[in-house]
Amino acid sequence: MINEAPSAAKLVPPRKKSWRRLLAWFAAILGVIVLSITAAWFVMLRMPGERYTGPLPTATDSETHLAAELRKTVTHLATTIGERNLNFYSQLERARQYVRDEFTSAGLQPLEQKFQVSGVACYNIDAELKGTKTPAEIVLIGAHYDSARGTPGANDNASGVAVLLALARHFGKTSPGRTIRFVAFTNEEPPYFQKGNMGSLHYARRCRQRNENLVAMLSLETMGYYRDEPNTQHYPDPLGYAYPSEGNFIGVIGNVGSRQLVRRVVESFRRQTEFPCEGGAVPGDMKGVGWSDHWSFWQEDYSGVMITDTAPFRYPYYHTPEDTPDRIDYERLARVTVGLQKVVAEFGDFPARH
Repeated sequence: MINEAPSAAKLVPPRKKSWRRLLAWFAAILGVIVLSITAAWFVMLRMPGERYTGPLPTATDSETHLAAELRKTVTHLATTIGERNLNFYSQLERARQYVRDEFTSAGLQPLEQKFQVSGVACYNIDAELKGTKTPAEIVLIGAHYDSARGTPGANDNASGVAVLLALARHFGKTSPGRTIRFVAFTNEEPPYFQKGNMGSLHYARRCRQRNENLVAMLSLETMGYYRDEPNTQHYPDPLGYAYPSEGNFIGVIGNVGSRQLVRRVVESFRRQTEFPCEGGAVPGDMKGVGWSDHWSFWQEDYSGVMITDTAPFRYPYYHTPEDTPDRIDYERLARVTVGLQKVVAEFGDFPARH
């Protein structure tokens, strides 16, 4: 039997239909990618308010005075006391007593949370202003007073402690609507970082055990280094595409679960303060995002943000012996502190004059 030769139409592959399917598939994948990036931008990176750009206003007399006050605190912790951790326990104790005394001078009554690490007593220190309208709602501002091993810890984290104490002095004899709590944590640095004997983790666990309603947790961390030159600011990939390359801003960083708190802090700061401020609510396991005491509060399902100059992503002296008081820009640190005074006043439901 002789087979009939196939027609020409049967020999030609259906190329047009295959290419159309392929193009449609690529278009669908591209659409998903674009939608994902857009969603991530709006959910994690897009912040309310306008970024401040341009020259900073002339410092006021009060800002100049505050800058001198901040310098005095940083110098005392990083130079007069120096390295302060469990390897230098007597110096850690001197730092603890200094913080206690400063809280007392601010008109507050400091309390301590004591816990043991290998038989050695460690202390968190807190002082609070009881709210007059909704006292069960607590705004917690914290900073760690220990330093990393081998460093005097001027920026990390005497700068954060200096701002904490300045805020305590500013509000110390006032009457907030919500309770405002100032806390100095120990053992933030390695080898205790993100482990069971991290001071803030002890504190956050106690907050949860007491069923305390922390409406905001602000961690003040490595806050004093600023640069205006391009390419002085770095980021974990791929965040560099979304933020400026100049390291001249204060950052507000949180995990995705703390997104609303990040946005509220950024909006409040930008609206009231002529100083650059950037924010982001990104996955908590991204490099650098959980590198301070706010991480401890995430573990107990509290919202928490870090207020920071971004530490090693900008500061070349991070965790080195060169982390000394002369590296800090005290005038800009004072401007940030004034901005945070306004943020805390809003969060704490203070009268408008604050």
